[in-house]
Amino acid sequence: MVVRIRLSRFGCKNKPFYRVMAADSRSPRDGKHLEVLGYYNPLPGQDGGKRMGLNFERVKYWLSVGAQPSEPVQRILFRAGVLPPPPMVAMGRKSGPRDMRPVDPMTGRVLHMEKPDASNQEKSGEDEDHVE
Repeated sequence: MVVRIRLSRFGCKNKPFYRVMAADSRSPRDGKHLEVLGYYNPLPGQDGGKRMGLNFERVKYWLSVGAQPSEPVQRILFRAGVLPPPPMVAMGRKSGPRDMRPVDPMTGRVLHMEKPDASNQEKSGEDEDHVE
């Protein structure tokens, strides 16, 4: 029995909502599952971000016992910081580059990496010149 971590669709027509499930690969998409691991809402909320929630401990457990994530789940887990980037993310796609920015899994907002200030780098460079 091969266990897959995949999305199961819920919601109305034109308003999808997905649950992240651990299921037997032979069961249908919305059929029998082993465990619900979280949810993913692709429609933007009022704040403009996509929303998802995952039980990271259970996801890591299923991955450790050999469960295979589907491609959409693999992208979600990459953006949540659980998995390394999938091979296709490293390559650009025909319509343009992929969005590889990390996202906070609880709010769905893009995390901003702090960059060192240019003024601090210039000052540290000046200090080195005066040390001679």
